[in-house]
Amino acid sequence: MRLRAGRRVFGLLCVLACVSHTPAWAEKTPLVVGQDGSLSVPEGSPLRKRLGVEAVQVVVPKDTLSVPGAIVTEPARQVPILAPVTGRIVALNVVPGQHVKHGQPLATLLAGDMAQATTDEEKARAGLVLAQAAMARAQQVKQAGGAATRDVEAARAALVQAQAEERRAQDRLSSFDDTAVAGGKLVLRSPVDGVVSAVSMTPGQNVTDITAPLLSVEDLSEIWVVADVPEADVDQIHIGQSVSLTLPARDGVVLYGEIATVEPDLRPETRRLRAMIPLPNPDEDLHPNMFATVNIQLKQPPGLMVPQSALLMNNDNVTVFVETAPWTFKRRKVGISYDEGEDTRVLSGLSAGDRIVTRGGVLLNDD
Repeated sequence: MRLRAGRRVFGLLCVLACVSHTPAWAEKTPLVVGQDGSLSVPEGSPLRKRLGVEAVQVVVPKDTLSVPGAIVTEPARQVPILAPVTGRIVALNVVPGQHVKHGQPLATLLAGDMAQATTDEEKARAGLVLAQAAMARAQQVKQAGGAATRDVEAARAALVQAQAEERRAQDRLSSFDDTAVAGGKLVLRSPVDGVVSAVSMTPGQNVTDITAPLLSVEDLSEIWVVADVPEADVDQIHIGQSVSLTLPARDGVVLYGEIATVEPDLRPETRRLRAMIPLPNPDEDLHPNMFATVNIQLKQPPGLMVPQSALLMNNDNVTVFVETAPWTFKRRKVGISYDEGEDTRVLSGLSAGDRIVTRGGVLLNDD
């Protein structure tokens, strides 16, 4: 009997302890369920402090496509230097990595064709002078009555031929640009301001193939970033799209540009389409063949975006709680598309201006 009485006293004490520790908000009605399934949060309910309600707004999504890329020299700014004639290299004035100016001598070539062209031009010039003098004499003699008309015509024909020969010799010589110097030597000069990127000749070397570059000069004041776009995403790429770029070799550096051109053909070996983004490079701190990550801003239409915290699962359906009256909510099924950071695009079920529970909705969901 004493044991049973002790148990009853202990149980009574536990009940009193539980009652004494019951939170004050538990004594109030936190939620009222309506006949139509709506949920009302009465005034004074502790849920009001735990719920966040916001209006749905139309926003432009910031969706991006990240693809690998690399820095390359702009093709129009990469100039191979070729010899216009065969010959022998007698001087080399530059080394790879050296900065050069437009017109600066790069190398000197001793060429038999250069000497022949110079000699032909000198002979043609002398022949022209002689023909001009003969024409003048023939005209003077005719005026004095001592020469026939045919002598003047012959002198005129000879003068025309000499002029044509002089033009031919000049054109041949001018094909070497301003590279000719005395003694049949030809000076190869830089056509642009830039950096010598490659040298494939040495003094004493014989040049027999005039189609093989001897040097290469690059203008790196502007470079291209080439983005390799997968075949499945090529329809989303177009000229003018904004991009941001990050470089593995440059922590914390973000560069911005836009797509200037897109190649028409996929690369057969990679099944990727190349898009080019020009970037200024005045300090030349971006080097060809550096890797990059290209984040392309996709052109997406404006739409309804809601925080992911507003989405709740209910019987395999995605739902939100919509405010139908002040502090009265009703569950509504929505269709979603994709996540954009902390937000999700809603395709159906909501309209701009609808007020939904964005924080604490799980407290209503568990009711």
